[in-house]
Amino acid sequence: MELPRRTFLRASLAMGAAGLAGGCSSSAAPPGATRVRLWSWLTGMDRYVAAFNGAQRDVFVELRTIAAGLSGGYAQQTNAIRAHNAPDILHVEYQGLPQILLTGGLRDLTADLAGLGSGYSPAAWLGTQPDGRTWAVPMDLAPMVFYYRKDLYDKHGIPVPRTWDEFRAAADAVRKVDANARITTFPLNDGSFFAGMCWQAGDPWWRAEGDTWQVNIAGEGTLRTAAFWQSMVTGGLVAGVNHGTQDWIAAMHDGRLWGLLGASWSVGSLNRSIPKDTGRWAVTTMPTWNGLPANGIQGGTAFGVSAESDVPEAATTFLRWLSTDPAVPRIGAQISTPFPAYLASREVAKGAYKSGYFLGEPVYDVLEEAAKRVPEWTWGPNALRLFSTIVDNFGGVRTGGTTLPDAMRRVQAAAVADMRDRGLSVREGSRA
Repeated sequence: MELPRRTFLRASLAMGAAGLAGGCSSSAAPPGATRVRLWSWLTGMDRYVAAFNGAQRDVFVELRTIAAGLSGGYAQQTNAIRAHNAPDILHVEYQGLPQILLTGGLRDLTADLAGLGSGYSPAAWLGTQPDGRTWAVPMDLAPMVFYYRKDLYDKHGIPVPRTWDEFRAAADAVRKVDANARITTFPLNDGSFFAGMCWQAGDPWWRAEGDTWQVNIAGEGTLRTAAFWQSMVTGGLVAGVNHGTQDWIAAMHDGRLWGLLGASWSVGSLNRSIPKDTGRWAVTTMPTWNGLPANGIQGGTAFGVSAESDVPEAATTFLRWLSTDPAVPRIGAQISTPFPAYLASREVAKGAYKSGYFLGEPVYDVLEEAAKRVPEWTWGPNALRLFSTIVDNFGGVRTGGTTLPDAMRRVQAAAVADMRDRGLSVREGSRA
């Protein structure tokens, strides 16, 4: 059965009053409750579901944990849509939404979520609207920032870079201080990282124009970004170690790496990976092109409702709660360092954050500023495949077999060919 709108309001009020008191739930649905099936790989989703189920009795969410998106989760959901047995709620990321949308398996939520948009970061809200209609409910946002060893910068009198020209000068200064040290690493195995760096340049890779996709992956902004990083790689100014590895953790801790260009979720991962570094690190917004403030994004989660769901209103009730209820960031703060897409929830997360690890500006203030600087961007219907295409084409950069700009020109050609093979209408180049 569908949940009446007045029931949604009653449930919301009950949950707001219950807060974390309803953090546990029984394994069985209350009599008469509307069952909603959810598939997700989000860390902590079991706790969110337990809190929701424990706080009201009208809707009961049944969680099935699936593999992470690129590790099989997207394929699993796509196959379920094609087999007409998809769950009521599907886990999507902003970059994965257009691909899932092409299956025809998502419900148009424009009317269901009317009036909510002003409560979210513009980048998150636009991320759920690849064609101008709303297809998902935002959960969080992941603006990129610069994490740096403030203790080392202060000790050696090196200014924290505010532009990319200053970043290159700082990289040279770091190497002069210690021939084995580098300002950061440039991972060639992460297409989403490079996409986030290009996002900052304000030259989107895709635009939806009616039934046609404009593809501009080798545009001026991307080629400028690629040329800059090519010069950093060729000049030996950045390391080649991949993020998250044991070598990377050791290099960050012992001073062989002085910084990280990473997303908001790195706040928690740094604390967990190198806990003994308390009082060494600080956070600031990314260096900019020509001083014009802009930041990219790497990641971010949203949830869609299946087009064939028998209980879309009940599913939307849960997603509204998951996205906007203050209980959610309080729970999230016990698991990680959430940066919600919903602005009021972000204030709750900020209040729940236990500071002390980082020096300098408050972390959430920096992330908030970064989120405000994100330029417009639309993900295309083959973004997920594109990340691996980027990695494949970056393979010869370290050995000199290719350059980053040339690699991105090949990525453009591959992306266009792939989209045309899918029967999509494509126009290459920048907006006229």
